[in-house]
Amino acid sequence: MLDKQEKIYAAVRLIPRGKVASYSQVAALVGNCNLRRYVGNALHKNPSNEITPCHRVVNAKGFCSGSFAFGGGDVQRKKLEAEGIVFIDGHVDMERFDIDEDTFEAIRMAIIG
Repeated sequence: MLDKQEKIYAAVRLIPRGKVASYSQVAALVGNCNLRRYVGNALHKNPSNEITPCHRVVNAKGFCSGSFAFGGGDVQRKKLEAEGIVFIDGHVDMERFDIDEDTFEAIRMAIIG
Protein backbone atom coordinates (compact mmCIF):
# COMPACT_ATOMS: atom_id res chain seq x y z
CA MET A 1 0.00 0.00 0.00
CA LEU A 2 1.30 3.44 -0.92
CA ASP A 3 1.83 6.09 1.74
CA LYS A 4 0.33 9.58 1.28
CA GLN A 5 3.41 11.03 -0.38
CA GLU A 6 3.67 8.15 -2.86
CA LYS A 7 -0.06 8.49 -3.64
CA ILE A 8 0.51 12.17 -4.37
CA TYR A 9 3.39 11.37 -6.71
CA ALA A 10 1.35 8.63 -8.40
CA ALA A 11 -1.57 11.02 -8.93
CA VAL A 12 0.67 13.75 -10.37
CA ARG A 13 2.26 11.24 -12.78
CA LEU A 14 -1.23 10.66 -14.21
CA ILE A 15 -2.00 14.32 -14.95
CA PRO A 16 -1.91 14.38 -18.76
CA ARG A 17 0.66 16.44 -20.61
CA GLY A 18 -0.90 19.81 -21.46
CA LYS A 19 -3.20 19.77 -18.41
CA VAL A 20 -2.90 20.99 -14.83
CA ALA A 21 -4.48 20.22 -11.47
CA SER A 22 -4.66 22.33 -8.33
CA TYR A 23 -3.13 21.36 -4.99
CA SER A 24 -6.68 20.82 -3.67
CA GLN A 25 -7.53 18.55 -6.59
CA VAL A 26 -4.43 16.44 -5.98
CA ALA A 27 -5.31 16.26 -2.29
CA ALA A 28 -8.83 15.09 -3.21
CA LEU A 29 -7.36 12.54 -5.62
CA VAL A 30 -5.53 10.90 -2.74
CA GLY A 31 -8.57 10.94 -0.50
CA ASN A 32 -8.45 14.13 1.61
CA CYS A 33 -9.11 17.54 0.08
CA ASN A 34 -7.76 19.22 3.25
CA LEU A 35 -4.21 18.03 2.51
CA ARG A 36 -3.38 20.75 -0.03
CA ARG A 37 -0.48 22.11 2.07
CA TYR A 38 0.83 18.58 2.49
CA VAL A 39 0.63 18.18 -1.30
CA GLY A 40 2.67 21.36 -1.78
CA ASN A 41 5.26 20.18 0.71
CA ALA A 42 5.51 16.74 -0.91
CA LEU A 43 5.89 18.26 -4.37
CA HIS A 44 8.58 20.63 -3.10
CA LYS A 45 10.52 17.50 -2.05
CA ASN A 46 9.87 15.70 -5.36
CA PRO A 47 13.14 13.92 -6.21
CA SER A 48 12.62 13.96 -9.99
CA ASN A 49 10.45 16.24 -12.11
CA GLU A 50 11.16 13.97 -15.10
CA ILE A 51 9.42 11.08 -13.30
CA THR A 52 6.82 13.09 -11.37
CA PRO A 53 5.90 16.24 -13.34
CA CYS A 54 5.05 18.47 -10.39
CA HIS A 55 5.11 21.50 -12.68
CA ARG A 56 1.57 20.44 -13.67
CA VAL A 57 0.24 21.39 -10.22
CA VAL A 58 -0.77 25.02 -9.69
CA ASN A 59 -2.89 26.86 -7.17
CA ALA A 60 -6.68 26.97 -7.53
CA LYS A 61 -6.52 30.22 -9.50
CA GLY A 62 -3.91 28.83 -11.88
CA PHE A 63 -0.86 30.61 -10.53
CA CYS A 64 2.53 28.93 -10.52
CA SER A 65 4.43 28.36 -7.32
CA GLY A 66 6.75 31.22 -6.47
CA SER A 67 9.17 28.68 -5.05
CA PHE A 68 8.99 25.95 -7.67
CA ALA A 69 11.46 23.32 -6.49
CA PHE A 70 13.30 23.15 -9.80
CA GLY A 71 14.30 26.77 -10.30
CA GLY A 72 11.43 29.14 -9.47
CA GLY A 73 8.07 30.14 -10.93
CA ASP A 74 9.51 31.08 -14.31
CA VAL A 75 10.80 27.54 -14.82
CA GLN A 76 7.39 26.10 -13.96
CA ARG A 77 5.70 28.48 -16.38
CA LYS A 78 8.16 27.65 -19.16
CA LYS A 79 7.60 23.92 -18.65
CA LEU A 80 3.83 24.41 -18.84
CA GLU A 81 4.05 26.64 -21.93
CA ALA A 82 6.26 23.99 -23.58
CA GLU A 83 3.30 21.62 -23.14
CA GLY A 84 0.96 24.08 -24.86
CA ILE A 85 -0.61 25.58 -21.75
CA VAL A 86 -1.68 29.20 -22.19
CA PHE A 87 -1.42 31.86 -19.50
CA ILE A 88 -3.82 34.81 -19.16
CA ASP A 89 -2.81 37.74 -16.95
CA GLY A 90 -0.05 35.67 -15.35
CA HIS A 91 -1.99 32.49 -14.59
CA VAL A 92 -3.03 29.30 -16.35
CA ASP A 93 -6.30 29.51 -18.27
CA MET A 94 -7.98 27.00 -15.92
CA GLU A 95 -11.14 26.78 -18.01
CA ARG A 96 -9.11 25.29 -20.86
CA PHE A 97 -6.29 23.44 -19.11
CA ASP A 98 -7.59 22.16 -15.77
CA ILE A 99 -8.22 18.41 -15.74
CA ASP A 100 -11.84 17.61 -16.50
CA GLU A 101 -14.17 15.53 -14.32
CA ASP A 102 -13.61 12.34 -16.33
CA THR A 103 -9.83 12.66 -16.05
CA PHE A 104 -10.11 13.47 -12.35
CA GLU A 105 -12.23 10.38 -11.76
CA ALA A 106 -9.92 8.13 -13.81
CA ILE A 107 -6.90 9.31 -11.81
CA ARG A 108 -8.78 8.94 -8.52
CA MET A 109 -9.80 5.38 -9.36
CA ALA A 110 -6.25 4.50 -10.34
CA ILE A 111 -4.95 5.81 -7.02
CA ILE A 112 -7.52 4.74 -4.47
CA GLY A 113 -9.35 2.05 -6.40
